[in-house]
Amino acid sequence: MSARIRRLLVVIAFIQISITTSQNSDRVALQALKHAWQGPPLSSWRDGSDPCGGDWVGITCTNSRVTSIILSSTGLTGGLPGDIGQFTELVVLDLSYNTGLTGSLTSAIGNLPKLTNLILVGCNFNGPIPKTIGNLERLRYLSLNSNGFTGTIPASIGRLKNLYWLDLSDNQLTGGLPVSDGVEPGLDMLTHAKHFHLGDNKLSGDIPLGLFNSNMTLIHLLFDHNSLTGNIPSTLSLVVTLEVVRLDRNSLSGDVPSNINRLTNVTEMYLSNNLLTGPVPNLTGMNRLNYLDLSNNSFDQSDIPSWFSTLQSLTTIKMHFTNLVGELPATLFSIPQLQNVDLSNNRINGSLDISSNPSTQLELVDLRTNLISDFSQQRQYAAGVYTFGLILLANPICTESGATENEFCSLPTKTSASYSTPSNNCVPPPCGSDLVSSPNCQCAYPFTGLFSFKAPSFSSMTNASIYDSLHNLLTLFFRNATLPVDSLSLKNPSRNLEDYLVITLEVFPSGQPSFNRTGIIGVAFALSNQTFKPKTDFNTYTFNAESYKFFSESISEGAKSKTSNTGIIIGSAVGGCVLAVLLVLAGMYAIRQKGRAEKAVQHNQPFALWDPTSASGGVPQLKGARSFTFEELRKYTDNFSETSQIGAGGYGNVYKGSFPNGQLIAIKRARQGSTQGGLEFKTELELLSRVHHKNVVGLIGFCFDQGEQMLVYEYIVNGTLKDSLSGRSGIRLDWMRRLKIALGAARGLQYLHDLADPPIIHRDVKTNNILLDQRLVAKVADFGLSKPLSDANRTHITTQVKGTMGYMDPEYYMTQQLTEKSDVYSFGVVMLELITARNPIERGKYIVREVKQVMDKNKELYNLHEILDPTIGLSSQLKGLEKYVDLSLRCVDEKGNQRPGMSEIVKELESIMTFVGLNPGSEPSTSASYEGTDKDYSHPYSNDSLFAYSGGILPPKMHPK
Repeated sequence: MSARIRRLLVVIAFIQISITTSQNSDRVALQALKHAWQGPPLSSWRDGSDPCGGDWVGITCTNSRVTSIILSSTGLTGGLPGDIGQFTELVVLDLSYNTGLTGSLTSAIGNLPKLTNLILVGCNFNGPIPKTIGNLERLRYLSLNSNGFTGTIPASIGRLKNLYWLDLSDNQLTGGLPVSDGVEPGLDMLTHAKHFHLGDNKLSGDIPLGLFNSNMTLIHLLFDHNSLTGNIPSTLSLVVTLEVVRLDRNSLSGDVPSNINRLTNVTEMYLSNNLLTGPVPNLTGMNRLNYLDLSNNSFDQSDIPSWFSTLQSLTTIKMHFTNLVGELPATLFSIPQLQNVDLSNNRINGSLDISSNPSTQLELVDLRTNLISDFSQQRQYAAGVYTFGLILLANPICTESGATENEFCSLPTKTSASYSTPSNNCVPPPCGSDLVSSPNCQCAYPFTGLFSFKAPSFSSMTNASIYDSLHNLLTLFFRNATLPVDSLSLKNPSRNLEDYLVITLEVFPSGQPSFNRTGIIGVAFALSNQTFKPKTDFNTYTFNAESYKFFSESISEGAKSKTSNTGIIIGSAVGGCVLAVLLVLAGMYAIRQKGRAEKAVQHNQPFALWDPTSASGGVPQLKGARSFTFEELRKYTDNFSETSQIGAGGYGNVYKGSFPNGQLIAIKRARQGSTQGGLEFKTELELLSRVHHKNVVGLIGFCFDQGEQMLVYEYIVNGTLKDSLSGRSGIRLDWMRRLKIALGAARGLQYLHDLADPPIIHRDVKTNNILLDQRLVAKVADFGLSKPLSDANRTHITTQVKGTMGYMDPEYYMTQQLTEKSDVYSFGVVMLELITARNPIERGKYIVREVKQVMDKNKELYNLHEILDPTIGLSSQLKGLEKYVDLSLRCVDEKGNQRPGMSEIVKELESIMTFVGLNPGSEPSTSASYEGTDKDYSHPYSNDSLFAYSGGILPPKMHPK
């Protein structure tokens, strides 16, 4: 054999050894994943079998190497081990919609050089996004949305030159937006990216001027619902490819750049709920604009813009609270596709002229709280010629004699969209538990999830043809993708807090009642990977699916199991005789242990001996609270649907519901493993059933049925005081309203301390636990940590320290002795938060210390101008502020015996209100003129603070954002 042949054989052998080693490395890594995870698809991952032989669900190979792991919506639980970095040929990793996947994202994720798609939508991963993610040079899709990631956005993402889709929305990310500086990369380097989705986080700081450049090809820029500050950078206009811009629900200030109308491709623009000033932006030339929202900004008083009637593509224009002045042109209402006009709470005057030929799509014109004195088409409107809704409430035209009879001088009855995909010319049959009738009238287990369209071009919620169009697009898509789909249904369209269009999707299997695991993976991946592209009316979306529990393999395995059990039953009969003897002996021992066990159960499970239908031991002492069954509450909340959810926390979720008579309710539902256990549930239930005061949230009832723990409250429409101070609710609080809110909350706490029987220490007073009703009346909420004061402990209670950092009484923390003055301290912090709109602890600075450091009693307003909330009003309007600050600082005295009681606080707040010319006995003015009256804001009926402290050592840097 020649030397050349021998060398060739050595090379071939080396290659074969390398391939075999790599294949073994993949097998070892898959076994590590199987060990780290639990879930239905792993039953096909059999030890010793070939993962590339086609039997391993979710695993795809090329040349005997693992190139894709797709296990979306399959019920996986566990963490993502570092062994994932061994799949050096991996191209696609999709673990979306597995809420049981938790823990941090391993830095080994950066060891996947060929990865193009990293999709972890709707899991529960947390911790920082590792910097090593910047090593994935081939990455095109990065979707980490709807998790719990914290920390800053890694600057290393700027190295992903091939990135097309960046979605980090709906997390807990903080800090600023990274921009390259010659040393570190930044987002400005992603010139091939089309999508920046960073909304629903806690990002802060200015939007850097260098973030945008003319080389970028972005089409969707979504930065909404963060804490971004500073100006909108003028460089934004350089990205002429932009089609959707969402900067709303931040704290952006200054003028809107004068060159913003260079973005002539933009179809949807949201700049609402900021602190923008200067002139109303000139949008002349933005002829493709469909949806415009500039509401709730502090623009200079401005005449009606000339571009109002020139933007002929508009479907929606929202500009309430924007200081508009003048008479509306009749041509505005003739824009062909116009559906919704909201110009309420401005200074629009003169005569309203709708024109003789308004848009046939027009549904609502809201001009409430303006200065309109006449309506040219009043008779035609009264005669029903016009089919759209018109609101002129709180205009001069509605103050004339007899004007209240006009339909447009009152709020129209609100109707919700009730669309549901109709059946295909068939009669839906009755279906069993969990089975649903498909549009083809077949009972099946559908794959279900929620579409969230973040920038639809329309505002209509009642036009069925829009949803029919989406249904047809989805049907065609699934058919062309050759997925095992029989039909699909869309239902319950609604708008959520972020003004996203949310629609429930049900996908039904073909040829059998349920999907197999491969089918679910295919359907889920098509939506998580953005393979489905809706038409431009719907624009960008996210899809969040429920984990699928009805795999056909599981059902078949269950049937086989029943057959095989027949033989087992015969053998068991013999063994049962022996077992009976053993049970008699065990029973004798159990009787001896019964007393001890019952005491332990009563301590750990305070409801364990409670039968709601009898007067057995452990029954909470209730006064007037109604008992609900689980089935009743499930009906009132549309089966606890995601669209009904209005809040979430460590304890569980809060849902909005309604009784058959239309009364709205809020339902706090505990989940397993919640931070509040049965004892706290029973405490809150017993305490709340005894308290009845207009400044304390009302308990309607409870549910202790089928293992559920739920509390049913009155629904408080305007959400939390924290929402209003942060700007999330859209309600603007001036000095007078803040005084009234402070007085209302103080009266609620005074009632708890002095008049409740027994007296109650709240123990968690904070702005998240003060709610505002439709008249902005303050109501104290959340009694999960509260403690009653019995006759034996009227002075104090020695107890484990619990509460929220920043509001907690330092004396209580040091001594563990809880007194009424602990609530006073927390209320003092709330008073300071009311005038500054700052978190108690922000960027390491404590609000009490900040106020004390800058205040100077020898200067106007105690020299507090720099830290006062800019929206509170002008300095000349803040009469009585000094007295208010003096009172709040007495409340936060380090020594409890130096603090005033709540009754004294109430008297002093009443005195301040009298001093400023307000009647302390009057109710706050209605919020009807403030945005947010009819919206669903988060409700803190649970201990939902991520910073709730329940004893032990305080973690470092523990401060809310």
